[in-house]
Amino acid sequence: MAENRNLRAGIIAGAIGGLVASWLMNVFMEDAGPKVQEFAQRFDHSKHEQQAPSEEQLAQDDEPKEDATMKTADAVFSTVTGGRHLSMEAKQKGGPIVHYAFGALMGALYGAGAEYSSSVRAGFGTAFATVLFAGADLWAVPALKLSGSSDNSVSALATPFSAHIVYGVTTEAVRRTVRAVM
Repeated sequence: MAENRNLRAGIIAGAIGGLVASWLMNVFMEDAGPKVQEFAQRFDHSKHEQQAPSEEQLAQDDEPKEDATMKTADAVFSTVTGGRHLSMEAKQKGGPIVHYAFGALMGALYGAGAEYSSSVRAGFGTAFATVLFAGADLWAVPALKLSGSSDNSVSALATPFSAHIVYGVTTEAVRRTVRAVM
């Protein structure tokens, strides 16, 4: 690969890979996520006894939830507009934009690094996915107060971690394919 290094091609291939991977990550979270979480709960020793949800928790379940991407979309909008905030409907539209933009950006960074270092590509993208999960989900999202929960149990982390592995493998597979065509 040393003789075929091309930073621009790597960035483009990685960004395309990141976009495709972001979409597949969403599909995974919707379709397989509940099954992964159910399986992980078998190994979650921190929750021996399940308590019945309170009336307040049940009422909150009916309300639309703001995830980190929706909060980020609102924060960006608020910064740009001098303090105005998005409606819930606009947050629901803005969240996926943030998700795909972040996925493309991380894919572009991965693609750039993959041009120059085989260690970036370690585990067919799974090492990158693990670092991304740790940096984004475990560190940045809580540090920026973008999550409502600090649940670090096995069952709470299994689905997002698995989704990031899907993201990493997909990013690498698409990056390789696009890069071979370029």
